[in-house]
Amino acid sequence: MKKKTRTALPAPFTAIRRRYPELCAAYDALGEQARRAGPLDAKTHALVKLGLALGARLEGASHAHVRRALEAGCTPDEVRHVALLAVTTLGFPAMMTALGWVEDVLGRPVAKS
Repeated sequence: MKKKTRTALPAPFTAIRRRYPELCAAYDALGEQARRAGPLDAKTHALVKLGLALGARLEGASHAHVRRALEAGCTPDEVRHVALLAVTTLGFPAMMTALGWVEDVLGRPVAKS
């Protein structure tokens, strides 16, 4: 399977940031303050944010948080594990959807030999 890579951010995301820069700056600042409010390291923070996006069934946010988790130093297997953990909380079909979104970014199926 050919690896999918995104070289640019989604157009709607960049458009809203251009149109409403002050709103987006405030949103970014809120996120930064929330991150600083607790003791989680960067990798744990990234995996939690991914889990929240997957659990809320937000496809675009899930894609973004997979990329952020990788940027924070998480391995592809750690990222996949977050999706697998959804099975008992969200159910098998939702876990498969979440895993599909993870693989959209990672670019390969989950087959184990």
